[in-house]
Amino acid sequence: MMANRVERHMIFATHPYYPMIDEYCFRSKNLYNFANYQVRQTFFQHGTYLSYNKLDKLLKTEGMDTDYRAMPMAQCAQQTLRMLHQNWQSFFKSMKDWAKNKDKYTGRPKPPKYLKKDGRYVLVLTNQSCKVVDEQITFPACFQGFRLKTNMKGKLQQVRFVPKHRHIIVEVVYKIPIPTQKQDNNRYISIDLGLDN
Repeated sequence: MMANRVERHMIFATHPYYPMIDEYCFRSKNLYNFANYQVRQTFFQHGTYLSYNKLDKLLKTEGMDTDYRAMPMAQCAQQTLRMLHQNWQSFFKSMKDWAKNKDKYTGRPKPPKYLKKDGRYVLVLTNQSCKVVDEQITFPACFQGFRLKTNMKGKLQQVRFVPKHRHIIVEVVYKIPIPTQKQDNNRYISIDLGLDN
């Protein structure tokens, strides 16, 4: 059995790579808002949901691809769209539950909103674009040589850059095996050390 673990690092505004990562988080927010606009307009005008696959295909078309292409990598853009998709799925799940149990809620659930114009959003890189070499995570060339020392003891899953006020939290997600517990065979041992308290 495997379990996810998260190792966290902080990058402050004085770090030499902070402006670059902050810019990528800003682009992630732009893509999120543009994609959310497309989904909301389709939902409110036609009553249908624009799924992740359709949205990804739509944003790759000529004339709609500005924010998509501005991301450092296509995988980063896809991860941002996946997070938007999860937010909409949560909204639909809440709506179904609200229809059955209105007393659990203070009001009708609302669809995912837009992020602040000057805000930032999470940037996610998968294990296909990041590698661990000599206890350091190496990033793609678009990260201009940025490396991160790590103490993880498992298989790398993803790296998340979570923007906060005046710093960025880097979350390294990895999997570790969990040893299986032995079956209870009702045999126990104890030792009396013979010490008086």
